[in-house]
Amino acid sequence: MNAPDITAPLYRLAHGRTGDKGNRSSISVIAWHPDLYPVLLAQVTEDAVARHFAHRRPGRVQRHELPMLSAMNFVLDDVLDGGVNDALNLDTHGKALSFWLLDMPVQVPAALAGLLAGPDPG
Repeated sequence: MNAPDITAPLYRLAHGRTGDKGNRSSISVIAWHPDLYPVLLAQVTEDAVARHFAHRRPGRVQRHELPMLSAMNFVLDDVLDGGVNDALNLDTHGKALSFWLLDMPVQVPAALAGLLAGPDPG
């Protein structure tokens, strides 16, 4: 019998890099191990990211896949309160939003649990 999947925050599967320009945030998600990339592709979708950022009301979410790097880049429109120069809330800048994405829960097959980074938060 197979062990059940485990739920882990995205940061245990991947790390991120972020930039922002105007009212657009660009968040890259890079798998810690290539074997985790298919899990990311299946679950960290445009729709899943849009739902995760629903409180920011993104106008559009686009995913660009970078399979040779085991990475993907998300472009989120209209999530920065008008951009760095217009926003009164520093927490909405692109860098802070990457931490929000990396906290998104992901279902991980038990067989891949040994590839997860960091301690088990549970």
